[in-house]
Amino acid sequence: MTVQAGIIGGGRRPLSILLAMLGPVLLSACGGEAEPPAAPQPVLTVEVISPQRETWPDALVASGEVAAWQEAVIGAEVGGVRLDEVLVNVGDSVRKGQLLARFSEDSLRADLARLDAMVAEASANLEKARADAARADRLESLDAMAKQTGQMYRTQARVAEAQLASAQAQHRAQALKLRYARVVAPDDGVISGRAATVGAVSPMGTELFRMVRRNRLEWRAEVTANAMQRLQPGASATLTTLDGRTVAGKLRQLSPTVDSGTRNGLAYVDLPADSGLAAGMYLTGRFALPAREALTVPEAAIVQRDGNQYLMQVDGQSRVHLVKVGTGRRQGESIELQGRVDPAARYVKSGGAFLSEGVLVQVVPAGPAP
Repeated sequence: MTVQAGIIGGGRRPLSILLAMLGPVLLSACGGEAEPPAAPQPVLTVEVISPQRETWPDALVASGEVAAWQEAVIGAEVGGVRLDEVLVNVGDSVRKGQLLARFSEDSLRADLARLDAMVAEASANLEKARADAARADRLESLDAMAKQTGQMYRTQARVAEAQLASAQAQHRAQALKLRYARVVAPDDGVISGRAATVGAVSPMGTELFRMVRRNRLEWRAEVTANAMQRLQPGASATLTTLDGRTVAGKLRQLSPTVDSGTRNGLAYVDLPADSGLAAGMYLTGRFALPAREALTVPEAAIVQRDGNQYLMQVDGQSRVHLVKVGTGRRQGESIELQGRVDPAARYVKSGGAFLSEGVLVQVVPAGPAP
């Protein structure tokens, strides 16, 4: 009995120590109080801005071909005659009436001489016929000739008159052919094409040369039907050449119709003579339009994602939301917004590419505008 009591009595102290060690564990398992979660932290410090309304000069961008204002086709006005001489080449500047080419005149002069003889013969026949008719009139008045015979002489005189007129007409036509053997420029301009070949015998109407009249070029800009309504004759246009130069022009007129396939019309812009351009060039240019209002933000506020453009809107709890927008004109470091945009909302000024939907940011006042 004594031994058992000592064991029990001596075992109380280790048990109390074990209970003291297990106490916190038991309390935690029974739902004791835990530490609170940490508060969310901003992922980025940003400046915010609101869109501004500004009045910007407007412009319309278009592309089109440079072409001749008018192109003259110079053809052969005589046929079956050899071309003896060609005096100009492509690119030559010519004056109105300047000799460009010459056909052989030998056969034409021979035909003209033959017609000279025909005119002389017809004239002599007419004189004889008129003398016979006058004599017949006198004899008929004396009843020395039958009226039928007198009428015959008068008819022969009229036939002789017609034969003379015919010979004279043929003579004038042949004289024109001889004149047309000398091919001259119909106006001032620049030779843009040459088909004339020395020694060629061509039919009448064959094209010999093409010429840009007055060396005057125009830009035929292709614009949409809606854009045509914003253009007026007299508007200024600025073309950008292939080497980066600019050429100023003026809108002369708009085409009265639009293409049924592309729904585009043409704007005809007169170009200066010293533009250095050539027909056939395809250039881009801008038409100056009256100024209009624009809703703008700094270009750095626009974020490109998946082929779309976004603004990062910051709500009242400093959380970010993506707002899809469209853009238009650019001026300096600003860009025009298009579509439905709340002008009173706050948007991230820059650095929006590092943000995503719903993240928390720290907002600081925006610095001075550039």
